[in-house]
Amino acid sequence: MQNERQPCVYILASGRYGTLYIGVTSNLIRRIWQHRSDVLPGFTSRYDVHRLVHFEMFGEMIPAITREKQLKRWHRQWKINLINAENPEWRDLAVALGFSPLASGKTRDGP
Repeated sequence: MQNERQPCVYILASGRYGTLYIGVTSNLIRRIWQHRSDVLPGFTSRYDVHRLVHFEMFGEMIPAITREKQLKRWHRQWKINLINAENPEWRDLAVALGFSPLASGKTRDGP
């Protein structure tokens, strides 16, 4: 994936079935780097939510924001089902985008 601006909705997890975070960005690579580096204080740095487990690319920002709001309203199980449908092992998809695997301290597996 190139370092270009493209609207994207993404889901981060602290580990398999762990804490989830849903966000929207115009630059997924930069945003993942920000989350992983904990350069911005907030939810993901506080709860070690750094594993990219799902993302959806869009042509324009308005539909991406609409999708983010929709996903944030979903029940937790629906979000888990969405992740399991395309990423049943909850692999860190950021590795395929050029990021190094997370250190063992940055992943938490659930049940």
